[in-house]
Amino acid sequence: MSQTQARFIALWSRSGGLRAEAAYAELAQLYAEPARYYHTLRHIRRCLRDLDLARSAIPHPDVVELALWCHDVIYVPGARDNEQCSADWFRQWADDRIAAGGRICEMILATKHTRVPAGLDDRFACDIDLAVLGARRNRFREDGVRLRAERPDLDDRAYDTHERTILGKLLARPRIYYTDFFHARCETSARSNLIWRLGLPVPR
Repeated sequence: MSQTQARFIALWSRSGGLRAEAAYAELAQLYAEPARYYHTLRHIRRCLRDLDLARSAIPHPDVVELALWCHDVIYVPGARDNEQCSADWFRQWADDRIAAGGRICEMILATKHTRVPAGLDDRFACDIDLAVLGARRNRFREDGVRLRAERPDLDDRAYDTHERTILGKLLARPRIYYTDFFHARCETSARSNLIWRLGLPVPR
């Protein structure tokens, strides 16, 4: 059993969930779908590393972790309801056994990044999902290549417009990161990466 699998099974079980091994098997199969290049278990493991760094500042780290495990479990390139389908997947497997199930579904939906999350746990879930924006420039570039590979339905011009819309909205926020922990850790480098990717002049 891998460390990744063992971590999920332990978390799922102590949270009250049943059939932990079966849930992980399906989750891992979905994250390994051939159309995925970025939204894979690699992304989840990176989220978990960032969660572990911030764990002492997160009010309910196990709840946030379950949301992160499941937030991209359903991913159809270009679909607008991936987060809702991911929340539905979690709800089906949790089967009302996990006490914080409703909160976890809310956190999964919050990773659409369309509104300011209400609770601190939700804000950590969102910040951790976007922490990769603050990675070193070469890793940020590699992530961009992986994200592009997931959208073969778009030609280069259409994808450029799509990417600029998403990144431009993030850059226009007063803060990309809602929590003080990730604002201090990632904000400057994330803004630098976004400015570089969008080809904008560096602010003086």
